[in-house]
Amino acid sequence: MIAKNNAIHTKSYAFAIRIVNAYKFLVESEKEFVLSKQLLRSGTAIGALVAEAHHAQSSADFLNKMNVALKEANETFYWLSLLKDTHYMEEIVYQSIASDCNELIALLVSIVKSMRDSLNR
Repeated sequence: MIAKNNAIHTKSYAFAIRIVNAYKFLVESEKEFVLSKQLLRSGTAIGALVAEAHHAQSSADFLNKMNVALKEANETFYWLSLLKDTHYMEEIVYQSIASDCNELIALLVSIVKSMRDSLNR
């Protein structure tokens, strides 16, 4: 279904690392614990779901995992925006991470659409 060395796997894993580092910064420097925990949970879930999809039991299972990964990516974007707008995250940091998040969202939308189309044939 999805090779481990493909773009979504590589990018979602790299994104998870960025999210973990952002979480550590927010907790240590900003003393922010609630929003950053939500960001950590949703931001790392994307890659975990992509990894799970690698061993999906069926095409429908694969599609479901990718759909949930897309939901987590959208939720992550929400937490990033909230952290920026409440001044816990600087604009330049937000722009960089949000750009990566938007790239993941676009990839996931493409994967979900392609899978949905192939299942409906």
